Amino acid sequence: MKLRTLFLAAPSSALLSAQTADAAAMKAAIESAQSAGDNAWVLMSSALVLLMTGPGLALFYGGLVRRKNVLGIMAQSFAMMAVITVLWAAVGYSLAFGEGCPFVGGFQYSFLRGVGTAPNADYAPTIPHLTFMVYQMMFAIITPALITGAYAERVKFSAMLLFSVLWTLIVYVPAAHMVWGKGGYFNAFLGGRIPVFDFAGGTVVHITSGVSALVCALYLGKRTGYPGIVKPHSMVLCFIGACLLWVGWFGFNAGSALAASGLASSAFVNTHLASATGALSWMTAEWVRNGKPSVLGIVSGSVAGLATITQASGFVQPGAAMLIGAVAGGVCYYMVAHVKNRFAYDDSLDAFGVHGVGGTMGCLFTGVFATNAVNSALTGADKKPLPLGWVDGNGTQILNQAAGAAAAIVLAVAGTLLALKICDILMGVRVDPQQETVGLDIGLHGEEGYNLDA
Repeated sequence: MKLRTLFLAAPSSALLSAQTADAAAMKAAIESAQSAGDNAWVLMSSALVLLMTGPGLALFYGGLVRRKNVLGIMAQSFAMMAVITVLWAAVGYSLAFGEGCPFVGGFQYSFLRGVGTAPNADYAPTIPHLTFMVYQMMFAIITPALITGAYAERVKFSAMLLFSVLWTLIVYVPAAHMVWGKGGYFNAFLGGRIPVFDFAGGTVVHITSGVSALVCALYLGKRTGYPGIVKPHSMVLCFIGACLLWVGWFGFNAGSALAASGLASSAFVNTHLASATGALSWMTAEWVRNGKPSVLGIVSGSVAGLATITQASGFVQPGAAMLIGAVAGGVCYYMVAHVKNRFAYDDSLDAFGVHGVGGTMGCLFTGVFATNAVNSALTGADKKPLPLGWVDGNGTQILNQAAGAAAAIVLAVAGTLLALKICDILMGVRVDPQQETVGLDIGLHGEEGYNLDA
């Protein structure tokens, strides 16, 4: 009887073992496929974000300056792609995403030591650590490049390089750690003291760069001839650059999901909707005021919508994204067309009026419209989603967002002044009057963007 029982049970045990092995193999295959898909999406998003700096920002800014300075401003964007890459690999990534104090990370990842193909479970558990690092590198590249629009046509190339390095270490790295780094003071998901939601860089990128841009513009003073003769030399280049920025921004925002997921789809759609409504809002305001809709106004409104939705892109519903974009277009237009003229500061390419103001609005709007219906990353002890923003019943999140914005502004002002002062003492930051008159292309680089004799 015992032999018969064993004989009958043996096939059942073998079948159960086989089923268990098949289930484990299927689970491993699913996880491998998910990891491959997520890795492919984030790598492609990294390329899209780099596209935003060169050629996107280079063409956008290049079209807005005078012809004699087009190579000068493009060289600044391209230089960021080289200089910040090396800085990020050496110490920037470690100080931003390594474990340290609530305000800055440590040196454990210096020169990418320990950053390999295995995932970092704290930040992105389904993609290689190297992929996460290089994705964040692209954000570090474009942020100081945005500032170049404020001091266009009048800064030394050498001073720009030193300033960008100092600014990245003094301002960007602490901001990134505080908002995104493990244990950062404002990190909402990894042990922060004041939870601030920043899905793709509204605080870390746009507030810091926009406010720093205003500080730079005030520190350097106005361009010679401002405002009379400093008009864009090529709206065609500006238009092409704006289109590339719109496309690249999908990597900026949707890529911040760090997975090929529904959250990435939500951020992608919100990004597109906010850009469209921002363009229409700015265009309408300008049309009513001036009687004509300018191409510069349409593309500027698009960028304003993109900058403002960045922080909220992975937290809000599509309807809220459209509203955010529409408000951004109108408010940023008012800042550029009225406030800048009234106070007569020469923010050459409106980095503050678009990125600084747009980023600050986006930060506050996130506190209003963030909802766990879109992003349920925060859960309580019972694993149920916690209310995120005011629409979920968590009105205090608006105060948290305001605290994060205020900290970014203070850090940007203090850090930018410090970096500028160091550069000014060591080498001076502004070109001499003769170089400014002849143009940066010839004066600093010995080349012509356009050969007027050809």
